[in-house]
Amino acid sequence: MSAMTGWWSRRSVAGKVELYTRWTFHLMAPVELAALGGLPLNRAGDSGLGTTGVVGLLLWIVIHCGLCATLASRAFDHTGGARPRPVRLAVVLAAATAAADFAVGGLWAAGALPDASVNAGVLVVTSVFTAGALVLCLDRVRAMAGAVLATALAAALPVAVFGHGLPMTLAAFVAVLAGGGGYAAACGFSSWLLGVVQELERSRDLKARLAVAEERLRFGRDLHDVMGRNLSVIALKSELAVQLTRRGRPEGVDQMVEVQRIAQESQREVREVVRGYREADLRVELEGARGVLDAAGIDCAVDAPALGLPAGVQSALGWVVRETTTNVLRHGDARRCAITLRRTADGVLLTVENDGAAVRDGAGAPGRTGSGLAGLRERLGAVGGTLEAGFADPHSFRVTARVPLAVPEHTGTRQEKETIA
Repeated sequence: MSAMTGWWSRRSVAGKVELYTRWTFHLMAPVELAALGGLPLNRAGDSGLGTTGVVGLLLWIVIHCGLCATLASRAFDHTGGARPRPVRLAVVLAAATAAADFAVGGLWAAGALPDASVNAGVLVVTSVFTAGALVLCLDRVRAMAGAVLATALAAALPVAVFGHGLPMTLAAFVAVLAGGGGYAAACGFSSWLLGVVQELERSRDLKARLAVAEERLRFGRDLHDVMGRNLSVIALKSELAVQLTRRGRPEGVDQMVEVQRIAQESQREVREVVRGYREADLRVELEGARGVLDAAGIDCAVDAPALGLPAGVQSALGWVVRETTTNVLRHGDARRCAITLRRTADGVLLTVENDGAAVRDGAGAPGRTGSGLAGLRERLGAVGGTLEAGFADPHSFRVTARVPLAVPEHTGTRQEKETIA
């Protein structure tokens, strides 16, 4: 079943709205063809329409349907920012409709198209669909109203010019104004709604990228706080040691010993920053995850009672929360995320589950073994914990971390030791 619906479930919310809206208006072409195509065919025998008249009307109806469908498609592309506004095609449609209206009005007056109901139906219905297609290309309400009014006037003008009477002229004008106004309102609202949804989708992606960038900046600030002052002191003391050594003074050795001590202290502090022990607080990480995900439009439910965990356990689980939150933001299209913390008989169980893994092959999904989850496995392995990641169902991805309560306070992973050493 998932294979049949995957083409739909893999789309984002904006993609689903765009697909629904686009194909709704594509279906207007067969609706118009069904509404108008039967008029000349059904009335050909008893209305005096010849073969030429029937073929001519059918050909114009098919051309008009194709123009409206093409214009609608390009208008939605413009709404999504994929192409410029289709001004030329809109002008072609408007000019073709106006020319056809005058042609039908003239042939009607000349007796070549004697059936008034067929002629009026073609004039009104094609003008209504023209008004809707033109409105899809416009942004302002006044411009939309002007397009509807102009289309109604273009439909009524040939009726008046070729002397079909004031009642018929008013009837054509009112019919196009009312029908075109209603259809144009639906078109304008659909275009506006699609633009809003796409803008919200872009804003959501931007918030996610900003959240990731903010986390990187936070880590950069921590690293700068640790290394900035110490490196300045090392540089000054090294310069002083050089000057003392050149003068043959023994105090240069003492300065270099101090440089060595500061360097070792910096090494230890950098290791703490890399391992996340510098400001490791599980409660802060949970609240930060909730705030970041909520800001990105993802409903985050945190079920984490106060368990009084040791600092080492909080640090290990805090890294899991931080990394999985980043993965949800960067690699999925989640709408909901649930974070659960429970104490077990021999440790603590943390579960992070989101429903966005099936949309784009996200973090930890099969075939995408990124460094984030691999790093978490090594980090938890160093403290006796385990990490499991995989699909809970076709639309849900779950990360489960188990950490024992007895966690060494100063244990680094092999990669960290090699990096800092």
